[in-house]
Amino acid sequence: MARRKKLHLKPANLKWWFFPILSALLILIPKVYSSSDLGWLMNSKFKPVVYTTSPLPVPISDFTKPPINSNHIFIMDRTSKTILWDRGSKNRVYPASTTKMMTALVAMEAFELDTTITVTRSYFEGQVVGFKPFDKLTVDQLLYALLIQSGNDAAEILAENFPGGRVAFVEAMNKKALELGLTNTHFTNPSGLDEYGHYSTALDLAHLADVAMNKSEFAKIVALENAVITTEDNQNYIVKNVNQLLGKVPGVLGVKTGYTVGAGQSLVTLVNRDGHEVIISLLGSLDRFSDTQKIIDWVYGNFTWVDSSQYIQELQPELEP
Repeated sequence: MARRKKLHLKPANLKWWFFPILSALLILIPKVYSSSDLGWLMNSKFKPVVYTTSPLPVPISDFTKPPINSNHIFIMDRTSKTILWDRGSKNRVYPASTTKMMTALVAMEAFELDTTITVTRSYFEGQVVGFKPFDKLTVDQLLYALLIQSGNDAAEILAENFPGGRVAFVEAMNKKALELGLTNTHFTNPSGLDEYGHYSTALDLAHLADVAMNKSEFAKIVALENAVITTEDNQNYIVKNVNQLLGKVPGVLGVKTGYTVGAGQSLVTLVNRDGHEVIISLLGSLDRFSDTQKIIDWVYGNFTWVDSSQYIQELQPELEP
């Protein structure tokens, strides 16, 4: 009778199957536990409780919204992301110069602020500061012109000096929009002129402002009522903020105005009162400053912020059939 040989597994014999399996486990296990898809937890045995740590705005009592001359409104508590008012916020419309928030973001990521740019031509279309050929300006100075006086010439100068030129700059604007999840936004120019295919929404612009205001230089510039820009050859340009609410309505910190014939009046605003920040995005208004002031009074007069630890949200799972 033949005798069975005992198989002795030596370390050399283990190499060809042990290490591939071990490697696979080391790759797969972290992926499983880091996955954001935790649907496998959601069955009738589990009722997770989610606590939020941000103060929540809640209405003080029944109230009536003010009459606003705009069909596109989005108001959001910035910290908790609670929506306070939504009217036509996902409708695609011309954004006018609120576009320049994205122009500034792309420029700040592409250039060092102290980079010097030489102006090569004059610009006349829309709102301009009036920069002349051979003016030498830093990127930071162009951002002041862009965000305070809403200079179309500043927008074009930044775009034309982008690596790859103006076309590449606009492509970078659209790429950034996708990165930020602005799915109803598309740009065809850096200044906000009305063009086919150039559009955004009150919702997207509110989120864009939220991101942009996290940049300290951006936030500092949009809060200024005016500034003086001095070129290398000592040519002075005084820029004045179009936003009439700055310095007049308590708590207003920026962000960006806009106007074209096709867009009407636009205004995206960040307000902070008693530590409670609210973003107001208003497009297609007949009187953006009056409308925004009414909204500010309405928000802070009709909402109070409470400790969110008082509120518990239970995630109710779907019952199994």
